[in-house]
Amino acid sequence: MKLLFVASEAYPLIKTGGLADVAGTLPEVLRQDGLDVRLLLPAYADLLASIDGQPAVVAELELAGQSVRILETHLPDTPLVTWLVDHPLFSDRPGNPYHDPLGKPWEDNPDRFMLLCRAAAQIGSGEASLRWRADVMHCNDWHTGPAIALAKLQPDCPASVFTIHNLAHMGLFDRETFDRLGLPEHLWGDQALEFYDHCSFMKGGLVFADYVTTVSPGYAGEICESPGGMGLEGLLSARRDRLVGILNGIDTRTWDPSSDAYIEQRYDVESLAAKSVNKQALQQAFGLALRDDVPLLGFIGRLTEQKGLELMLPVLEELLRLPAQLVFLGTGETVYERELKRLAEANPGAMATVLAYNESVAHRIEAGADIFLMPSLFEPCGLNQLYSLRYGTLPVVRAVGGLADTVVDADEKAIADGTATGFVFRLPTAEDFLAAVRRACLLWREPDRWRGLQLRGMAQDFSWHQSAERYRALYREAINLER
Repeated sequence: MKLLFVASEAYPLIKTGGLADVAGTLPEVLRQDGLDVRLLLPAYADLLASIDGQPAVVAELELAGQSVRILETHLPDTPLVTWLVDHPLFSDRPGNPYHDPLGKPWEDNPDRFMLLCRAAAQIGSGEASLRWRADVMHCNDWHTGPAIALAKLQPDCPASVFTIHNLAHMGLFDRETFDRLGLPEHLWGDQALEFYDHCSFMKGGLVFADYVTTVSPGYAGEICESPGGMGLEGLLSARRDRLVGILNGIDTRTWDPSSDAYIEQRYDVESLAAKSVNKQALQQAFGLALRDDVPLLGFIGRLTEQKGLELMLPVLEELLRLPAQLVFLGTGETVYERELKRLAEANPGAMATVLAYNESVAHRIEAGADIFLMPSLFEPCGLNQLYSLRYGTLPVVRAVGGLADTVVDADEKAIADGTATGFVFRLPTAEDFLAAVRRACLLWREPDRWRGLQLRGMAQDFSWHQSAERYRALYREAINLER
């Protein structure tokens, strides 16, 4: 089976969020399972700078009047063939692939990602002089949605799967942009790309893909209803027979406390006591008091309303008085950055804020914290709670999407029957969040019961192999559909 996996980012070549982790792992696992996989990405300037050696030019395409080169390299440390869409719209622009230095989306994003989509449609359909045609084209998030609609126009289009990683980001542009992109007129309308008088790139995948997947069973149910469907719940409900929730996995090579090169002291279930060394190292690195008598709470993520900042900020000082220590890592909206910085400055030795994203620091927080905070308003899957479970860092999560699918609340029954792995709250309020953290901090003071939860979480299998098999089965179903 030949698979073209199309995404806007993939770790470690380029990363801004969880999509990169998926695109940097799932295709390689599928390749190991016997599929002939090609990963297709834009040739961003920063991506090209990260590659060892000069990638080969393997094709030249004419796409709606634009000349594009296809470069070939490999995903680092793997044999996975990776094709890069090389054009100045990508390669002449260093920095964030989606936003300018002020955090605003690049004005020409529709042009840039339509170029990726046109390239994917040609390559997937075998029209790109590469002597290769996909049996299945798997596209991801709004940046790639129109690729499936365009592939349907090709004489030999492949089967298609489209994955929603976050429905909140739809790739919305005005009608003038649709016209300027030169798309066929039949792609306008509520049964195509039109969404309340705008063009939605996301709908290209939702409407035209043979199967639509999302990254957890819980989120698949939420998006078929309001408000989770973001106005698309009618379309998604109508396609429920082709909508599948497949839980994301994690890269268990990169996220493994027994071999993690980023952390101070490696450990596993047999040497869990050594985790305390990482707590001390984290405290020392970020100017926190060296205390083993208070729990250390960590947060890693985008500083946005979605990630629960409105629930956390009103009660952070109360958390510090439990007592507890806090470490925040992330960037995002200015109002949240300023408040977290202010609180850290007002509470030296008890709270630290790192306004950046740093992969090594993320690993150190997962290993060094006792409790991980993830009170998202919505969360299609979430990866940090999975990393936390693997590192024996118990998560506090809201019961939404993939968080509800992966964390079992430590109520008395679940503790007694050995199924508890973390702390879950339901209402999107600061009070409910605070109550869940209080429960976690109280249980932390019971070392034997706490260790039981840690060991249970560390024993969970969130590798990609189970999920990859579900994708393989879905690809086979898509190929066998009558088109």
